[in-house]
Amino acid sequence: MIKMMPGRMNSREMKRMMAQMGIKSTDMPDVRTVILKGSTKDYIISDAQVMMIEAQGQKTFQIMGNMKEVPKTDTAPAPAPQFPEEDIKLVMEQSGVSREAALEALKKSGGEPAKAIMDLLQK
Repeated sequence: MIKMMPGRMNSREMKRMMAQMGIKSTDMPDVRTVILKGSTKDYIISDAQVMMIEAQGQKTFQIMGNMKEVPKTDTAPAPAPQFPEEDIKLVMEQSGVSREAALEALKKSGGEPAKAIMDLLQK
């Protein structure tokens, strides 16, 4: 048996002790890049070395590499809401407006055709 001083442990001994405690570590050599997506910026870790550690049914990851922060530039507008075609036609027919005006009225009314028609007729 190898006697070890506290703080000085070789990797083989460390793995044996972790296995005794039910902790399993797995290298993930095929991972090259890790991307963490934040609300205001992304974190890109290149030349990544990743180790997955499983303990008590939970998986945690240890990641080492070169990190770069990238601010979010995604300013694409939100997709336009979709309304049923019959609602669009109903608003157009009942209020005598164009398709674009009917769509705008449906947006303002939260997709409620009756309210959209009433709003258009009051103008």
